[in-house]
Amino acid sequence: MFWPMLAIALGFVGIALLGVLGIKVFVEVQRLGRQLTTTTERISRASEDLERAATRLAATGESLR
Repeated sequence: MFWPMLAIALGFVGIALLGVLGIKVFVEVQRLGRQLTTTTERISRASEDLERAATRLAATGESLR
């Protein structure tokens, strides 16, 4: 009777551990998604700034040398 009870207890602990680890992975993926969104917005803003600067430079006819 001891071994079946131990097997059931270990099975429950294993499933609970998988649940906890699954929640941790979910939270980290959410955090990574937010960071990715922030980084994408920053890259987009930098690209727009670069495009505006290049447009102004082309309009003035100056060169970078």
